[in-house]
Amino acid sequence: MISTDSDKAPDWGMLLETATQQEGLFTTSQAATAGYSSQLLRHHVRAGRLARVQRGIYRVVHFPVGEQADLVAAWLWSDQVGLVSHQTALALHGLSDALPARCHMTLPSAWRRRRLNVPFGITLHHADVPDDDRTWFGAVPVTSPRRTLADCAVSGLGPELLGQAARQALRRGLVGASEVREVEAALRPFGGIHL
Repeated sequence: MISTDSDKAPDWGMLLETATQQEGLFTTSQAATAGYSSQLLRHHVRAGRLARVQRGIYRVVHFPVGEQADLVAAWLWSDQVGLVSHQTALALHGLSDALPARCHMTLPSAWRRRRLNVPFGITLHHADVPDDDRTWFGAVPVTSPRRTLADCAVSGLGPELLGQAARQALRRGLVGASEVREVEAALRPFGGIHL
């Protein structure tokens, strides 16, 4: 007989290990891998052990809500293929005074054709981001400082914030002078980048 996830006995340790790596969050798919059916998840929500964060995403209630929980939920919503990017990545990298009200996330170009029910507070971008333009910030993947600056330059971030971010990245050694060409081009009409 072939065993499936639905035949598996619930493994709280396995589910908790997954959630611990994701700021206390997990998906229904990850729960199924640990032997938890949708019905069993609903039972644990009613018992107060789990909380439903959004469709298909749950949180272990005794796990403290982390600073990046919203970003982790957005990444889990994207089936773990999205990257935190643009202004949100600027904030994570500590570049500029950007305080985005929304989570900016880049999904693969192939996802552009998908009809998605995008959760409130997420702004989507589409691009195929190579591995060398990716890094991690805690539990979420994020675009590298170089890629973040390039994305912000191309998407039209205000010249003051863009220039501030580029100067800070250069000063901190996060990028080299040759890696801010897109920023230089975007700021040329505004007098260029003043280092």
